[in-house]
Amino acid sequence: MTTETAAQQSTLPERSSTSDDQIVTGRTGDGPTRAPRRTGTRIAWTWVLLSSLGIAAFAVVPYLTAPLRELAASPSGGLAGNYAEQSLPIQVAFYAHIVGGGIALMLGPLQFWRGLRDRHPRVHRWTGRVYLGAIGVGGIAALVIAPVNDAGLVGLFGFGGLGVLWLVSGWLAYRAIRRRDVDTHRAWMMRNLALTYAAVTLRIWLPLLLLVQLPFVAPGTDFDAVFANAYAAVPFLCWVPNLIVAEWLIARRGLPGVWRSGGPAPTPGVVTGAHRR
Repeated sequence: MTTETAAQQSTLPERSSTSDDQIVTGRTGDGPTRAPRRTGTRIAWTWVLLSSLGIAAFAVVPYLTAPLRELAASPSGGLAGNYAEQSLPIQVAFYAHIVGGGIALMLGPLQFWRGLRDRHPRVHRWTGRVYLGAIGVGGIAALVIAPVNDAGLVGLFGFGGLGVLWLVSGWLAYRAIRRRDVDTHRAWMMRNLALTYAAVTLRIWLPLLLLVQLPFVAPGTDFDAVFANAYAAVPFLCWVPNLIVAEWLIARRGLPGVWRSGGPAPTPGVVTGAHRR
């Protein structure tokens, strides 16, 4: 996000087509059907922001306040037990992933805050740089720790694939804004945030998968086995549905699809083809 055109990006709730922008942002007036849509998108953005901040605090702070071995001995140790006895490089990568992911969770939703972008474009650009930097650190660290994850081979491919796509989508978003292709930048940022949000959806899916199993659990069954059964499903479940929703939103807003090749840089200040019908 190093060019002035980053300030021209639309927010997540917006759509790219002229008619859709008029409906969502109220540029042609407030009709009875426009207000509910604006309200819905604001509620959705607020939920993404608050849930991201909550999980960032819940998932990151404990690892910064106590050593892994101490956390591993506590009932709420999270992933500490899996990494407490790992080699130093793996532990460093684990902390890098936790911190990078936490920063990305806190800053990601702010990239789609139109008020920040319009009133403080420099802040928008700098938070975007920090966000993508955190993706770079967290994504590379994710690839380092994926082979020793708790979910075995499924986790290696699920979390490893998430790490690869996290890095690639962030890089493509950066490349798009460097060539002043704001529409493509928006689309890749939406995909990237959907992958960042996997940290939230993972923690939504886990309790649901545990509850689903309860009617079928025999008395005396070890809870660790039930948890392991649930955790085996989340390496893909935490991010694949997110990407599907992101692609639906991208298509709905008329933004470039994932297979669109990068064309010539659009003229600054001119609406790109994705905005036209």
